[in-house]
Amino acid sequence: MPELPEVETVRAGLASKLVGKTIDTVLVRRTDLRIPIPPKLAERLKGRRLDTMTRRGKYLLWNFDDGLALLSHLGMSGQMVLGAGPPPPPQAHDHVHMAFTSGDWVRYRDPRRFGLMDLTTIDQAPDHPLLATMGPEPLSNGFNGPVLAAALVGRGSTIKAALLDQKIVAGIGNIYASEALYCAGISPRRKAGSVGPVRAERLVAAITGTLNDAIASGGSSLKDYVQATGDLGYFQHQFAVYGREGVACPQCDPNNTCRVRHITQSGRSTYYCPTRQR
Repeated sequence: MPELPEVETVRAGLASKLVGKTIDTVLVRRTDLRIPIPPKLAERLKGRRLDTMTRRGKYLLWNFDDGLALLSHLGMSGQMVLGAGPPPPPQAHDHVHMAFTSGDWVRYRDPRRFGLMDLTTIDQAPDHPLLATMGPEPLSNGFNGPVLAAALVGRGSTIKAALLDQKIVAGIGNIYASEALYCAGISPRRKAGSVGPVRAERLVAAITGTLNDAIASGGSSLKDYVQATGDLGYFQHQFAVYGREGVACPQCDPNNTCRVRHITQSGRSTYYCPTRQR
Protein backbone atom coordinates (compact mmCIF):
# COMPACT_ATOMS: atom_id res chain seq x y z
CA MET A 1 0.00 0.00 0.00
CA PRO A 2 1.33 3.48 -0.82
CA GLU A 3 2.49 5.19 2.36
CA LEU A 4 2.95 8.86 3.19
CA PRO A 5 5.91 9.53 0.83
CA GLU A 6 4.11 7.97 -2.14
CA VAL A 7 0.88 9.84 -1.44
CA GLU A 8 2.74 13.11 -0.93
CA THR A 9 4.59 12.59 -4.21
CA VAL A 10 1.30 11.96 -6.02
CA ARG A 11 -0.25 15.01 -4.33
CA ALA A 12 2.60 17.27 -5.44
CA GLY A 13 2.47 15.93 -8.99
CA LEU A 14 -1.28 16.43 -9.32
CA ALA A 15 -1.22 19.86 -7.68
CA SER A 16 1.51 21.12 -9.99
CA LYS A 17 -0.68 20.45 -13.05
CA LEU A 18 -4.26 20.79 -11.85
CA VAL A 19 -4.55 23.47 -9.14
CA GLY A 20 -6.37 26.50 -10.50
CA LYS A 21 -8.03 24.51 -13.28
CA THR A 22 -11.70 23.67 -13.73
CA ILE A 23 -13.26 20.24 -14.15
CA ASP A 24 -15.09 19.82 -17.44
CA THR A 25 -16.40 16.28 -17.13
CA VAL A 26 -16.09 13.25 -14.85
CA LEU A 27 -16.67 9.72 -16.08
CA VAL A 28 -17.22 7.06 -13.42
CA ARG A 29 -16.84 3.64 -15.00
CA ARG A 30 -17.08 1.58 -11.81
CA THR A 31 -18.49 2.56 -8.42
CA ASP A 32 -17.79 -0.49 -6.22
CA LEU A 33 -14.52 0.50 -4.58
CA ARG A 34 -13.75 -0.01 -0.88
CA ILE A 35 -16.74 2.22 -0.24
CA PRO A 36 -19.16 2.99 -3.09
CA ILE A 37 -18.43 6.14 -5.08
CA PRO A 38 -21.13 8.74 -4.29
CA PRO A 39 -23.86 8.52 -6.96
CA LYS A 40 -23.72 12.25 -7.83
CA LEU A 41 -19.93 12.59 -7.81
CA ALA A 42 -19.67 13.47 -11.51
CA GLU A 43 -22.52 15.96 -11.31
CA ARG A 44 -21.15 17.72 -8.22
CA LEU A 45 -17.58 18.00 -9.51
CA LYS A 46 -18.48 19.32 -12.98
CA GLY A 47 -17.59 23.01 -13.30
CA ARG A 48 -15.66 23.15 -10.04
CA ARG A 49 -12.24 24.80 -9.87
CA LEU A 50 -9.55 22.93 -7.92
CA ASP A 51 -8.16 25.52 -5.50
CA THR A 52 -5.76 23.38 -3.44
CA MET A 53 -4.76 19.78 -2.98
CA THR A 54 -3.71 18.64 0.49
CA ARG A 55 -2.87 15.39 2.24
CA ARG A 56 -3.90 13.87 5.57
CA GLY A 57 -1.97 10.72 6.38
CA LYS A 58 -2.40 8.47 3.33
CA TYR A 59 -5.45 10.37 2.05
CA LEU A 60 -5.67 13.09 -0.59
CA LEU A 61 -8.04 16.04 -0.27
CA TRP A 62 -9.06 17.83 -3.46
CA ASN A 63 -10.39 21.22 -2.29
CA PHE A 64 -12.70 23.09 -4.69
CA ASP A 65 -13.80 26.69 -5.07
CA ASP A 66 -17.32 26.16 -3.66
CA GLY A 67 -16.08 24.50 -0.43
CA LEU A 68 -16.58 20.97 -1.74
CA ALA A 69 -13.79 18.46 -1.02
CA LEU A 70 -13.06 15.12 -2.65
CA LEU A 71 -11.42 12.63 -0.28
CA SER A 72 -9.47 9.91 -2.07
CA HIS A 73 -7.24 6.98 -1.12
CA LEU A 74 -5.07 4.89 -3.43
CA GLY A 75 -5.69 1.62 -1.57
CA MET A 76 -3.33 -1.28 -2.27
CA SER A 77 -2.92 -0.88 -6.02
CA GLY A 78 -4.38 2.49 -6.98
CA GLN A 79 -2.72 4.99 -9.32
CA MET A 80 -3.53 8.58 -10.25
CA VAL A 81 -2.00 9.20 -13.67
CA LEU A 82 -1.95 12.58 -15.43
CA GLY A 83 -2.23 13.31 -19.11
CA ALA A 84 -3.07 16.09 -21.55
CA GLY A 85 -4.87 16.21 -24.86
CA PRO A 86 -6.94 13.33 -26.25
CA PRO A 87 -6.86 10.50 -23.71
CA PRO A 88 -6.14 6.90 -24.69
CA PRO A 89 -9.00 4.39 -24.53
CA PRO A 90 -9.73 3.33 -20.94
CA GLN A 91 -8.18 0.13 -19.68
CA ALA A 92 -9.98 -2.54 -17.70
CA HIS A 93 -9.12 -1.10 -14.28
CA ASP A 94 -9.55 2.61 -15.09
CA HIS A 95 -12.47 3.47 -12.80
CA VAL A 96 -12.66 7.29 -12.81
CA HIS A 97 -11.62 9.78 -15.49
CA MET A 98 -11.56 13.54 -14.76
CA ALA A 99 -11.16 15.92 -17.69
CA PHE A 100 -10.35 19.60 -17.15
CA THR A 101 -11.26 22.53 -19.40
CA SER A 102 -7.51 23.13 -19.88
CA GLY A 103 -7.18 19.82 -21.73
CA ASP A 104 -5.50 18.12 -18.77
CA TRP A 105 -6.93 14.90 -17.41
CA VAL A 106 -6.30 12.42 -14.62
CA ARG A 107 -7.31 8.77 -14.38
CA TYR A 108 -7.78 6.69 -11.29
CA ARG A 109 -6.72 3.11 -11.92
CA ASP A 110 -7.15 0.43 -9.24
CA PRO A 111 -7.03 -3.30 -10.12
CA ARG A 112 -7.80 -4.46 -6.59
CA ARG A 113 -10.41 -1.74 -5.87
CA PHE A 114 -9.28 -1.16 -2.27
CA GLY A 115 -9.08 2.59 -2.84
CA LEU A 116 -11.92 5.04 -2.42
CA MET A 117 -13.41 8.40 -3.31
CA ASP A 118 -15.89 10.24 -1.10
CA LEU A 119 -17.35 13.72 -1.02
CA THR A 120 -17.24 16.02 1.98
CA THR A 121 -16.58 19.73 2.51
CA ILE A 122 -13.38 21.55 3.32
CA ASP A 123 -14.78 22.56 6.71
CA GLN A 124 -16.11 19.11 7.58
CA ALA A 125 -13.13 17.09 6.29
CA PRO A 126 -11.25 17.00 9.63
CA ASP A 127 -14.31 15.33 11.20
CA HIS A 128 -14.81 12.80 8.40
CA PRO A 129 -14.96 9.29 9.93
CA LEU A 130 -11.83 8.25 8.02
CA LEU A 131 -9.80 11.20 9.31
CA ALA A 132 -11.25 12.20 12.67
CA THR A 133 -9.20 9.85 14.87
CA MET A 134 -5.87 10.17 13.07
CA GLY A 135 -2.77 11.11 15.01
CA PRO A 136 -0.39 13.97 14.18
CA GLU A 137 1.28 14.36 10.82
CA PRO A 138 4.86 13.10 11.21
CA LEU A 139 6.28 16.00 9.17
CA SER A 140 4.39 18.66 11.15
CA ASN A 141 5.41 20.70 14.18
CA GLY A 142 2.82 18.78 16.16
CA PHE A 143 4.93 15.62 16.06
CA ASN A 144 7.95 15.55 18.34
CA GLY A 145 9.67 13.40 20.96
CA PRO A 146 7.45 14.33 23.92
CA VAL A 147 4.27 13.83 21.86
CA LEU A 148 5.36 10.38 20.69
CA ALA A 149 6.62 9.35 24.13
CA ALA A 150 3.29 10.35 25.71
CA ALA A 151 1.33 8.40 23.09
CA LEU A 152 3.36 5.24 23.82
CA VAL A 153 3.07 5.25 27.62
CA GLY A 154 1.53 2.03 28.89
CA ARG A 155 1.24 0.41 25.47
CA GLY A 156 1.88 -3.34 25.48
CA SER A 157 2.15 -3.73 21.71
CA THR A 158 5.49 -3.72 19.94
CA ILE A 159 6.84 -0.38 18.78
CA LYS A 160 6.54 -1.59 15.17
CA ALA A 161 2.80 -2.19 15.66
CA ALA A 162 2.43 1.17 17.38
CA LEU A 163 3.96 3.02 14.43
CA LEU A 164 1.40 1.38 12.13
CA ASP A 165 -1.45 2.62 14.34
CA GLN A 166 -2.76 5.69 12.52
CA LYS A 167 -4.15 7.04 15.81
CA ILE A 168 -0.58 7.44 17.11
CA VAL A 169 0.99 8.94 13.99
CA ALA A 170 -0.54 9.39 10.56
CA GLY A 171 0.75 7.97 7.31
CA ILE A 172 3.47 5.54 8.37
CA GLY A 173 3.18 2.02 6.95
CA ASN A 174 5.18 -1.17 6.95
CA ILE A 175 8.14 -0.07 4.84
CA TYR A 176 8.92 3.18 6.60
CA ALA A 177 8.30 1.78 10.08
CA SER A 178 11.03 -0.80 9.45
CA GLU A 179 13.41 1.75 7.96
CA ALA A 180 12.85 4.35 10.69
CA LEU A 181 13.32 1.84 13.51
CA TYR A 182 16.59 0.77 11.91
CA CYS A 183 17.80 4.36 11.65
CA ALA A 184 16.87 4.96 15.29
CA GLY A 185 18.57 1.76 16.47
CA ILE A 186 15.35 0.48 18.08
CA SER A 187 14.29 -3.15 17.86
CA PRO A 188 10.89 -3.71 16.26
CA ARG A 189 10.28 -6.27 19.01
CA ARG A 190 10.61 -3.68 21.79
CA LYS A 191 7.43 -2.98 23.73
CA ALA A 192 6.08 0.43 22.79
CA GLY A 193 5.63 1.40 26.42
CA SER A 194 9.34 0.90 27.08
CA VAL A 195 10.58 3.30 24.40
CA GLY A 196 10.76 6.30 26.77
CA PRO A 197 11.64 9.94 26.06
CA VAL A 198 15.24 9.46 24.84
CA ARG A 199 14.44 6.76 22.33
CA ALA A 200 11.30 8.65 21.28
CA GLU A 201 13.42 11.67 20.32
CA ARG A 202 15.69 9.43 18.24
CA LEU A 203 12.74 7.75 16.63
CA VAL A 204 11.03 11.02 15.67
CA ALA A 205 14.24 12.21 14.02
CA ALA A 206 14.54 8.90 12.19
CA ILE A 207 10.92 9.00 11.03
CA THR A 208 11.11 12.54 9.68
CA GLY A 209 14.48 11.94 8.03
CA THR A 210 13.35 8.69 6.40
CA LEU A 211 10.09 10.18 5.12
CA ASN A 212 11.76 13.30 3.74
CA ASP A 213 14.42 11.23 1.98
CA ALA A 214 11.73 9.01 0.47
CA ILE A 215 9.72 12.00 -0.76
CA ALA A 216 12.85 13.46 -2.35
CA SER A 217 13.27 10.15 -4.22
CA GLY A 218 9.67 10.07 -5.44
CA GLY A 219 8.62 7.32 -3.05
CA SER A 220 9.19 3.57 -3.32
CA SER A 221 7.99 1.51 -6.30
CA LEU A 222 7.76 -2.16 -5.33
CA LYS A 223 4.61 -3.30 -7.14
CA ASP A 224 1.89 -0.97 -8.42
CA TYR A 225 2.94 2.49 -7.26
CA VAL A 226 3.87 5.14 -9.81
CA GLN A 227 4.07 8.90 -9.57
CA ALA A 228 1.34 11.03 -11.16
CA THR A 229 3.58 11.35 -14.22
CA GLY A 230 3.69 7.56 -14.55
CA ASP A 231 7.35 7.48 -13.47
CA LEU A 232 8.59 5.05 -10.83
CA GLY A 233 9.84 6.09 -7.41
CA TYR A 234 13.45 5.32 -6.50
CA PHE A 235 13.68 5.13 -2.70
CA GLN A 236 13.61 1.30 -2.81
CA HIS A 237 17.22 1.48 -3.95
CA GLN A 238 18.10 3.17 -0.62
CA PHE A 239 16.46 0.67 1.73
CA ALA A 240 18.76 -0.21 4.61
CA VAL A 241 16.81 -3.28 5.79
CA TYR A 242 13.40 -3.59 4.13
CA GLY A 243 13.33 -6.61 1.83
CA ARG A 244 17.03 -7.29 2.49
CA GLU A 245 16.88 -10.47 4.56
CA GLY A 246 20.30 -12.15 4.77
CA VAL A 247 22.20 -9.09 3.50
CA ALA A 248 24.96 -7.62 5.68
CA CYS A 249 23.83 -4.69 7.83
CA PRO A 250 25.07 -1.53 6.07
CA GLN A 251 26.20 0.07 9.34
CA CYS A 252 27.73 -2.85 11.19
CA ASP A 253 31.39 -3.83 10.96
CA PRO A 254 31.80 -5.45 7.51
CA ASN A 255 33.75 -8.26 9.18
CA ASN A 256 30.80 -8.94 11.46
CA THR A 257 28.61 -11.94 10.67
CA CYS A 258 25.51 -9.82 11.37
CA ARG A 259 22.80 -10.11 8.71
CA VAL A 260 19.43 -8.45 8.26
CA ARG A 261 16.66 -10.63 9.66
CA HIS A 262 13.04 -11.04 8.66
CA ILE A 263 10.18 -11.75 11.07
CA THR A 264 6.41 -11.57 10.79
CA GLN A 265 4.55 -9.30 13.20
CA SER A 266 0.75 -9.22 13.12
CA GLY A 267 0.86 -10.70 9.64
CA ARG A 268 3.25 -8.04 8.32
CA SER A 269 6.89 -8.44 7.30
CA THR A 270 9.48 -6.75 9.47
CA TYR A 271 13.18 -6.39 8.65
CA TYR A 272 15.83 -5.38 11.19
CA CYS A 273 19.44 -5.73 12.33
CA PRO A 274 19.62 -7.78 15.55
CA THR A 275 22.98 -6.23 16.45
CA ARG A 276 22.29 -2.55 15.86
CA GLN A 277 18.66 -2.42 17.00
CA ARG A 278 17.92 -2.83 20.70
